Amino acid sequence: MNGGGLKGLFQIPELRKRVLFTLFILLVYRLGIYVPTPGVDSAKLTSLLGRGMGSLFDMVNMFSGGAMEQFSVFALGIMPYINVSIAVQLLAAVLKPLQELQEQGEHGRRIITKYTRLGTVGLALIHGFLIASWLESQGLVLNPGLQFKFITSLTLTTGTIFIMWIGEQVNERGIGNGISVIIMAGIV
Repeated sequence: MNGGGLKGLFQIPELRKRVLFTLFILLVYRLGIYVPTPGVDSAKLTSLLGRGMGSLFDMVNMFSGGAMEQFSVFALGIMPYINVSIAVQLLAAVLKPLQELQEQGEHGRRIITKYTRLGTVGLALIHGFLIASWLESQGLVLNPGLQFKFITSLTLTTGTIFIMWIGEQVNERGIGNGISVIIMAGIV
């Protein structure tokens, strides 16, 4: 290759296409951080966060790229997926059916991925409901009630599913492991 560094990177059409796609996905992810979850009183939330929530909130906020602080549709981030992935890996060490799936190669990997996705949806719904309940208990909701909890749970779960999907798109059409790229974008 004639050019080194970034110049050389953009001389290879396929590599250029993958890098630009990854950058585009990161832009979409960062823009999604600013799409607010409906029904939350943002002024009260900002006031509460200004008083300091503690290290756990700060850590979750960091991994979500600031989405928790903004309480955006991406507030859960990719954490439900990571938690379920770890759980599935640990369960595969002790459950014979999952061990057998791992040994089946590509077919088994696809089934385990399906289980991980379904588990992610379930965990995100639970997290979303718990967060909505907490928001209500703190008086941060414009119209409290079951409808708010349902809409918030669904909104946050949809945000997590979308992040999971864009991570998979980076795996297929971009550069690097998509989930890792999203985590890195959140931290940076």
